Amino acid sequence: MRDLVNGFGYLMKGQRWAARHGRWWGFGMIPALITLVGYAAALVALFFWTDDVIAWATPFADDWSSPWLGIFRGALTILFAATCLFLAVLTFTAVTLLVGQPFYESLSEQVDRSEGGAVPESGLSIWAELWIGLREAIALLIRVTLWSVLFFALGFIPGVGQTVIPALAFCVTGFFLTEELTSIALLRRGILLKDRRRMLRSRRLLALGFGVPLSLLFLLPLVAVFLMPGAVAGATLLVRDLTGENEDAAPQGETAAGPPGAFNGAP
Repeated sequence: MRDLVNGFGYLMKGQRWAARHGRWWGFGMIPALITLVGYAAALVALFFWTDDVIAWATPFADDWSSPWLGIFRGALTILFAATCLFLAVLTFTAVTLLVGQPFYESLSEQVDRSEGGAVPESGLSIWAELWIGLREAIALLIRVTLWSVLFFALGFIPGVGQTVIPALAFCVTGFFLTEELTSIALLRRGILLKDRRRMLRSRRLLALGFGVPLSLLFLLPLVAVFLMPGAVAGATLLVRDLTGENEDAAPQGETAAGPPGAFNGAP
């Protein structure tokens, strides 16, 4: 269970790092705020048309008598809304990281610099990194969609669908969030998606300890914006654990990063 506790510890350390480096915290919120505006508009439009979507998808129930029609479509409406939120929580981070690739790469480098030792660089151009990020975001979207369909179907199971399935959904969400957030620091180390998944699966409890609490917090949109810079910082610290760098370099505190709040290095 030590990994589970350590995962949560990296989440808190990342938030503390962001709090101590105020300008980097503000810098890291910009992409999250842009993404939030787009998601909010999409969800409002989607939820406005939810009843029409459910009615269109279930024409066979048009002739059902009351109250069965209302109960059936009401349950589907709740499941549809929950699925949309599930997709939004999972994809919000991926889209934000894609939009803010240069922002978060600079932030991640600064975290490595503040911890001492070498600061890994991928050696790729910004366009190559954006292309890899887009490709991996599409792959993630496909996986998320498949999981969402599965959980949507399992939600119809009496009892289990309202208790066990939501808990499993949050675990899956947490793992995906950790996978997304660690992608920046791991890509700078030349570790691509397949190997990243293998690394995280070998330390599942570490990934869940970091990602599950974050997925719960990310249900609140504004909270996601404020926590995103710290989440990237915490994911970078977690990566240093995964790769063994914390054992190779003693932390140097603020000596490499300058005084708290300093904005070292051009983004």
